[in-house]
Amino acid sequence: MKKLAILLSLSLSTLAPAATTVTLEGVHNCCRSCANGIVKAAAGIKDVEVTAEGSTVTITAKTKTSAKKAVEAIMEAGYFGKSSEESFASAPKADKTLKEATVTGVHLCCQKCVDAMSKAVKAVSGVQEAEIANKATSFTVKGEFSSQALLAAMNQAGFHGTIK
Repeated sequence: MKKLAILLSLSLSTLAPAATTVTLEGVHNCCRSCANGIVKAAAGIKDVEVTAEGSTVTITAKTKTSAKKAVEAIMEAGYFGKSSEESFASAPKADKTLKEATVTGVHLCCQKCVDAMSKAVKAVSGVQEAEIANKATSFTVKGEFSSQALLAAMNQAGFHGTIK
C-alpha cells in the first residue's frame, strides 16, 4: 500500500499543468501580413503559442495570465476578435460625442485592410470623413459621432485601436 501511495504521488507530480486555450473569433486577417502581425504581436510573451487561420486566432498558453497578456498584445497591434474567455473582454470606456478623432494603434498592412476599415468607419452614424491610408498606424475621423459607436464598428470588422 505504501509503495502504491509513493507511485501515485510521483506520477501526479510529473503531470504538466493543463494549458489554457483561448480563441478570438472575427479577427480581420485578410493576408499573410495580417497573420504574421497577429502571431508576432504575442511572440514576446513566454509560454504562448498563437495561430491565425482565417478569422479565428487560437492562443495556447501555460497560464490564464499569459493567455490574457497575449490577447491584450494582439489588440494593441490593431486586431480584435470576440474572446472565448469572457473575463478577457475589455471594459468599455465612457462614450463621448466627437467632432474629430485620431485612431492610433491600428493595423492597415494592405489595401484590403484599408477598405475593410474604411467601410466600418464610414458606416458609423455622423462620420463625414475618414482619412485612412495603406501602411498607416493611425487615421483621422471627422463628423459628429459617438466614440463607442466608432470602436464598436471597428471591433465588428475585426480591428482595434485607441480613439483620441
